[in-house]
This record gives sequence, structure tokens and C-alpha cells, in this order.
Amino acid sequence: MEKRKFDLWTLFRSTFMLSAFTFGGGYVIVPLMKKKFADEYGWLSEEETLELVAMGQSSPGAIAINASVLLGWRCGGFPGALVGALGTAIPPLIILTIMYYIYDFVSSNVYVAAMLRGMQSGISAVIIEAVWDMAKGYFKAPLKVPSILVMAAAFCATWVFGINVAYIIIVSGIAGAVAAVVMKNRKERSL
Repeated sequence: MEKRKFDLWTLFRSTFMLSAFTFGGGYVIVPLMKKKFADEYGWLSEEETLELVAMGQSSPGAIAINASVLLGWRCGGFPGALVGALGTAIPPLIILTIMYYIYDFVSSNVYVAAMLRGMQSGISAVIIEAVWDMAKGYFKAPLKVPSILVMAAAFCATWVFGINVAYIIIVSGIAGAVAAVVMKNRKERSL
């Protein structure tokens, strides 16, 4: 695959379109961003995409905007971050403004409610695919046992024990930092 040259207009147009036609929250936009910016444009590797998503997820705010800002910063510095943020934020602002003015009609319409329930089903499938794609990266060689253990523990903490996601993100970040320090120390000792 040939890497496409980075330019601000392509970034804006791509983030605008992804944001405008992606329903269901930030986790839905993640696999679409990977396909667009890693697979199609070649601006990022799959590993870089996962790292940006992890940073975007662990930062305050909407994951889609956070990931777009990080992508823009990584590829184009401050102008790229600004363009990524604007491209991702403008469509929801337009849609929410329109929804504000037609809320009374939409909130009581049976057809709109049925459409939204159908969209929830499709969105669930897209989120499952995103989780599957992200998890597959950890099971590729070389085996990253600490990452897999943190992933399994975070899942159990959420699913089984109902622990707040904020605590899980903090503990997972600390565990990742500790694992990185331990691995660095082992590497230095082996040299």
C-alpha cells in the first residue's frame, strides 16, 4: 500500500464525513478511523492507531474528538490537531442544533423511536467488531502477557464486579507504566 501524502484538507474532509455519518458514540468511529487513516491513507500504522485510541479513551472528553486531535497532532502538529478537532466537532454541533429545533416532533414519533432501536442493534455489532480488532493486536506475536492480563482483569472488573470505568482506566494506566519500566530495566540488564 502506498502512503498518501498528509494534507489538512483531506484530514478535515475525512474527519467531517466520519463524524457526520457515524452514529453510536466514539467507539463506533474507532474502526472507521483505523480503516481510513491506517489502512487507506497509510498515515498511521495499526499499532499507532491503537495507541492513539488508548490515549484518546483515557483522556477527558469525547473519544472521537480526542482521537482526531491526536491523529491531527501526530500527522500535522498544531494545525493538524485543530483541523481534526473541527472536522469531528462540527457535524454533531449541526445535528444537535437541528435536533433542538425539532425535538418535540422527534421525541414522540413512533417511527423515529423504531429507527433508533434498529440503529442500536447495528451499532452494537460495530462496537463488537472494534473490540475484536483491537484485542487481536494483543494476541499477535510477540506475545504481550502483561497487556493481555491487564485486558482480562479490566474486563472482569467491569463485567463481574461493576467497578467504575474511571478507576479501571487509572489502574490499567499504572499497570502499563509499571510493565514498561520493568521491561526497560530487564532490557538494560541484558545489555
